[in-house]
Amino acid sequence: MAQIESLFVTRLYRSALNAHGPAVDPVELEASCWSIAEDDEAGQDWCAENGYPGYTSYASLSDLPWRFPIFADLVKSLDAHVTAFAEDLEFELDGRPLQLEDLWINILPEGGTHSSHIHPHSVISGTTYVAMPEGASALKLEDPRSARMMAAPTRRKDARRDLQPFVYVAPKVGDVLLWESWLRHEVPMNMSEKDRISVSFNYSWG
Repeated sequence: MAQIESLFVTRLYRSALNAHGPAVDPVELEASCWSIAEDDEAGQDWCAENGYPGYTSYASLSDLPWRFPIFADLVKSLDAHVTAFAEDLEFELDGRPLQLEDLWINILPEGGTHSSHIHPHSVISGTTYVAMPEGASALKLEDPRSARMMAAPTRRKDARRDLQPFVYVAPKVGDVLLWESWLRHEVPMNMSEKDRISVSFNYSWG
């Protein structure tokens, strides 16, 4: 009989943020995101100049854990989640743990999108979800083999999940998702009238 096995599996980590580390109050975290967004004139200017819908602190603030204690608690929790994921991935880290490189806020209004991208120079990337109103976008993940499919036919619509070219993951408030940074992903259009709020991050090794 023929033997078929799956090779080179892409892993996706999903957990409740508060499963590790200090408890992070989602209401306080949302209020902190709004407070930072309202005060961050440099970030507002960058978003306007670059046609970025809504707000991101990515280009303007690099010290959120220092500015707000709740972000320091958030990092402690994320450190534990990333450690667990790195163990699942069976990384040989040679005694050097993965470390937070970037942490930023995203506020995506109705009609806003974040186009397909990867996170170069990082090892693990992820997002924790602060506000996900009804109709807010799921995270869209792309099969990393897509560019190499060449003349392959499309998959059937009912193809099993591990063979689909795109997978949509609908997180809840308080979830944290982690993936390896080379995995291409995007945020489709926010169809909710309310803002979709998340905090994203990168971990590097070195």
